[in-house]
Amino acid sequence: MKRNKPLTNARGEVRELTAADLGHAVPFSGLPSGLRKTLLKRGPQKAPKKLQLSIRLAPEIVLAFRATGPGWQSRINDTLAAHVRSGKVRT
Repeated sequence: MKRNKPLTNARGEVRELTAADLGHAVPFSGLPSGLRKTLLKRGPQKAPKKLQLSIRLAPEIVLAFRATGPGWQSRINDTLAAHVRSGKVRT
């Protein structure tokens, strides 16, 4: 039986796929159900989960953070976290 050429090299880089490689491809629906279930599962959480909630902020705050580009919500979180760490939060 002819052995197929590996898809990755020693450094883990994927080589360019050929028509022969694509001929061996199997549609997702053709995989065994156990493997499909495994592939659809999400891996373990890498960082503590954040809580999703609704909060009202002044328009100028939202516009200022949005103007900084993608990741603006995380920057709001970082700013609030720094404020909490500073000890200036009143209870």
